[in-house]
Amino acid sequence: MPQHNRSQPDDAPIIKVSGLRNVFGDQVIHDNLDLEVRRGEILGVVGGSGTGKSVLMRSIIGLQSPSRGEVDVFGEPTLGRTELETVEIRKRWGVLFQGGALFSTLTVAENVQVPLREFYPELDLALLDEIASYKVVMTGLPGDAGPKFPAELSGGMKKRAGLARALALDPELLFLDEPTAGLDPIGAAAFDDLTKALQKTLGLTVFLITHDLDTLYAICDRVAVLADKRVIAVGTIDELLALDHPWIQEYFNGPRGRAAVASQEREADRVAAHPTEVMQTQTGQRSQGGTADDYARRADTVDLTKPGVDPGEKG
Repeated sequence: MPQHNRSQPDDAPIIKVSGLRNVFGDQVIHDNLDLEVRRGEILGVVGGSGTGKSVLMRSIIGLQSPSRGEVDVFGEPTLGRTELETVEIRKRWGVLFQGGALFSTLTVAENVQVPLREFYPELDLALLDEIASYKVVMTGLPGDAGPKFPAELSGGMKKRAGLARALALDPELLFLDEPTAGLDPIGAAAFDDLTKALQKTLGLTVFLITHDLDTLYAICDRVAVLADKRVIAVGTIDELLALDHPWIQEYFNGPRGRAAVASQEREADRVAAHPTEVMQTQTGQRSQGGTADDYARRADTVDLTKPGVDPGEKG
């Protein structure tokens, strides 16, 4: 896949939001909000209902125009610029919206191809189909899911199909909006494992909006807390627990927070007792053969700049 030029030093924030203000009518959602996301981390974003978690994400990716503030992604400003001016930036991120947000009249494969067709219109159909098939299987869907329509998929499969589309351009930055909402505990845990495996294999930075405490404990490196119209704290869960803000204490030390801690402790004990069995489970064979790592490596052989190249061959 094409390699993107990086003008930023590796230790520079991949996302920097400064002084953000979002207003809807008389309602102020954000006021003087600041946030930095580090390259290579999974940042969880939490907050009560109405705190504007999705609005913040939409502001970063250009779907919401704040009334004030600055947003830099990959070291470049994104606010007040046209789609044409930000096209090279937008190629470098992928977005999974709530519920998957698939186009109902397109098949799974065609949904995955949407960003490819937008940014690389010169690609021929054979290569589009090949790339889509890699992305579908990479996200844990069976190989025969490509020709199916969203109505034929379960809720969990729709999320994975949406994730496949978000990964279509081999992004450096991945936005996930409530990816485990509506999934049963087993499905949610499997999606968390997939997210972590892909983040590690592909070197992603992940901006993850969630209410799921199990997700925060299982895969997030840091957590940003939205309250009082701004980001009131960013840190590891242990660092957040040391703060005396009432919402943070209620959220992490309430019944669900204690249950999440207990779940993680049980999982740690299981891993310690049966490390080989757990490793085999987490890296088990996907449909059509191969793990997420295998398909990531195979997909990496596809060069989007060379239409018609056999995806099974280098350059």
